[in-house]
Amino acid sequence: MFPAEPADPVSESERDAPVLGSVTILVCATCRDETGSDAHPRAGSLLAQDARRAASNDAISVRTVECLGNCKRRLSAALLRDGCWSYVFGDLAPDSGADLVAGARLFSTSTDGLIPWRGRPDSLKRGLVARIPPLAFTKDVP
Repeated sequence: MFPAEPADPVSESERDAPVLGSVTILVCATCRDETGSDAHPRAGSLLAQDARRAASNDAISVRTVECLGNCKRRLSAALLRDGCWSYVFGDLAPDSGADLVAGARLFSTSTDGLIPWRGRPDSLKRGLVARIPPLAFTKDVP
């Protein structure tokens, strides 16, 4: 007689949870607030901190970059995933970190490499600046 196998310590919901490690949130840390103030910390740094707090229980990477070149629609961030489309968002607020993380979660479960429209936070619907294809999706011009 064999001893009973130990119970699986991982719950069914944990086994079925999506892997989130493949999505990176890039936040422009040099973005100023709507007044253009040069005060520190900059509004972009505050957004990065808020996104890190919102992602603290997820395997989502939050990184900063010096400039995303989207100054007219300041407080900008991007969502990146290997082999998928990349997204740039603007018109964000210093407390939009939870929206970015919600978008990253949606993106991580996408099977077509796109962030689904349904369920996307309003700030990521209104604030979409660009959607950039991965190089493998591009075609040569004849």
